[in-house]
Formats: sequence, C-alpha cells, structure tokens
Amino acid sequence: MSSVLVVGAGWAGLSCAVELVRAGHRVTVLEAAAEVGGRARRLTVNGMALDNGQHLLLGAYAHTLAMMETVGVDPTAGFLRLPLELRVLERDGPAIRLRAGALPAPLHLAWGLASCEGLSRGERLAALGLALRGFFRPPTAARDCTVEQWLAGQPPRVRRTLWEPLCLAALNTPVDQASAAVFLRVLADAFHYRRRDADLLIPRGDLGGLLPRPARAFIHDHGGRVLTGRRVTELVWEAGRVTGVATAGGEVRADHVVVATAHHGAARLLAPLPGGAAPAANLRRLDHQPICTVYLQYEPTTGPGFPMVGLGGGIAQWVFDRASDGRRGLMAVVVSAAGPHMALDRKTLAQRVQAELAHHFPAWPAPLWSRVIRERRATFACRAGEHHLRPPHRGPLPGLWLAGDYTRTPYPATLEGAVMSGLQCAREIHHHTEGPP
Repeated sequence: MSSVLVVGAGWAGLSCAVELVRAGHRVTVLEAAAEVGGRARRLTVNGMALDNGQHLLLGAYAHTLAMMETVGVDPTAGFLRLPLELRVLERDGPAIRLRAGALPAPLHLAWGLASCEGLSRGERLAALGLALRGFFRPPTAARDCTVEQWLAGQPPRVRRTLWEPLCLAALNTPVDQASAAVFLRVLADAFHYRRRDADLLIPRGDLGGLLPRPARAFIHDHGGRVLTGRRVTELVWEAGRVTGVATAGGEVRADHVVVATAHHGAARLLAPLPGGAAPAANLRRLDHQPICTVYLQYEPTTGPGFPMVGLGGGIAQWVFDRASDGRRGLMAVVVSAAGPHMALDRKTLAQRVQAELAHHFPAWPAPLWSRVIRERRATFACRAGEHHLRPPHRGPLPGLWLAGDYTRTPYPATLEGAVMSGLQCAREIHHHTEGPP
C-alpha cells in the first residue's frame, strides 16, 4: 500500500484519512492548528467547550452520519433529532411556523407549505408552486441563475421569511449572488426522497466530539498519525510529480499528497507548481463568506420555546437554544454572510444582537455574558455560474490530490460536502494505486 500525506485536519482531511487507513494505506495528517476540526472545531469559552460556529445538520447528511459511525460515534446519542419545523419571528408581523406533515416525501413538504401558519393563502400557494417547479425543473450548473432570479414572482413576505433565510443557512451566500442550482440540490436532497431526510439534527455538545477527535483516535488506532502544530509551507515536486511537503521541521515525503485545507490555503500551495497557476486563480475567484456566532448566556430559565428559531428584520438570522446539551440559558445566534455587521467591533455586534433578542423576547433578562466568534473565511462564496471554478480531486501534477467542501461536489460549503469530498478523494487515490477493491 502507498504512503499518503494529508495536509489539513478539517472534516474533509480527517474523512479522507479515515477512509485511506481503512483501506490499508500509510497515512500521516499534518495540521497547522493545535486542535483538529478545521472550521468546525472546539473552543473553550468561560470554561465551556463550544464550537467556533453554530452548526445544524440534516437527516440527509448520510455521508457525515456514516463517517461518525465508522469512527465509533452513535449519531442518535450525539444529536437532538427533530422532525422538520421552522419557526421564524417577524419584527413586525405574525410569526411563521412550517411543520412537515406525516405524508411520504415530498408530499410532507407540500403539506407543510400549504398549511404554513402566518402566511396568507396566496402566499402559501406561491411558495408551494415554486417548490414544486424547483423539484421537477431545477436549474442545472450549465444554466444556473441566482436564487434571487429563481425567486422572481414570489411575494415579498415569502421571500423574506422563508426562502432567503433558508438560502443563507444552506449556502452562506446572499440570494442576489447564490447559485440556484446548488440551493435546489440541497432542498431536493432534504425533501425529495425520505421524510426523515428533512429532520433537524442539533448537536448535543461540541462538534469536535462528534467527528474530529474520534477520527483522530481512529486514524492512530489503525496505524496512521495526526500531527498538530505542523504548518506546511509549500509542496515539494521533482520530475513533474509532487513528492512531499516542506514544513518548518524539514521535508516530509510520501507517494501521494492530499491538500485538504480551505480553498484559499489550497490556492497558496498550488500557485507555485507547474500547471498550478490556473486552478489557484480559479480558487481565488471563488472568494469567501464570513459567519459570526454570538453566544449569550442568560439565566437558566430563559429560552425561546424551541431549539432553533429564525429572526426577521435584523442582522441575526437564527437563535439556537443550547439547553439541548444541558447548557440552559445559553443562546448561539448566527449572523451569516457578509454585511454591514462585519464593520462592527465585537462588543457592538453583541449589543446589537442582544437588542434584537430583547425585541423578540421582551421578558428575557439581560445576559450574564457574551462572546462573539468571527470566522471571516468560514465558507467559499457559492455563487451562480461558478461551478466550473471548483476543482476535481486530482491535482495539476501526479501525486497531488485535493479534498475540501470547495471541490467539485454538488453541495455548498457544508459539513456533508466536506466529508463527501474527503471520501471521494480517498477512493480515487485507492483506485489509482491499488485498482478497484
């Protein structure tokens, strides 16, 4: 079996490494940070283990859930699993409540849209008609358009309270830029096949315990290595082939190198290689989008009445009640994508979010403390017409491979996209080196 270096211990890199060691390859993972997990990792805040950003998974995340089981994690214990229910509070107006019906997919979504509380009959029918057209005539990558263009003719309130928050949650890209083809693929996978695919999976505890740390232990138990604090400065190549990497501690050689960093890190490593300038330029054109998570600790009796509630009319989109993992009174408020809020300092942003929560929940007391986590390069910008910028798993030179949510999968920058990319990359390497299993 071959030796493989994986650069980056995020969800894609770890998934790739797990699959490779399962197939018998000799794997070493090099991670620049002190903690594994990449852009979905553990932080310690006021003595509590929290995520560097609040994440929501769906029942349709088959690759992620299977990977968790592979490394010894029971998803039924790791998540609070809820049938689809979306609650969105308008700043001025009735709340929206959409609940999936008990019918088989996709009729359960049709029932939910047709009976959605807070929308008029005309608004419900408009939303239902658009959803059905999207399922049966979705835009493809070849004829992509923006989500805003796809929403043409939708009532303003339906756009504001339903489609736009879902687009931001799924693609972390504003509707006037976001790819309708990718958005419709996410909706189809969640709603078109099995009713339970639309279930909301809210983590019980930090995400690091659901995949990154168990994956690290799995790799070690199967003869591989995961080394943190090892920054790769450049790729090493000779005779037209990538043969290893350079680090502060010297060169590390391997038969194959997988670059599993974020897309901007991959662009930096690819650019100096023969044939690497063009894919590096494409990766830079993908750009990036931020995500801010504002944690606010209230008195333990405080809560919105549901684990996840949408917020309309302000800068915050969703509030998650972390009582599901025993942290009563702790709220994680998500502010997705770029916007004027990125110019605010952390204290001012926390105050703005607290004021919005106070408007929607006037009985809540003042929070005991707050903490703002900014991931300025949280995801790539999933824009319409840019699927061709996303690279395949094979790099521009033999011996070089790419894994990450930005590669040519049909998904946006999600945990599922990252895990799927890692698995696909590992299987291509194994097929290339050993033939079909």
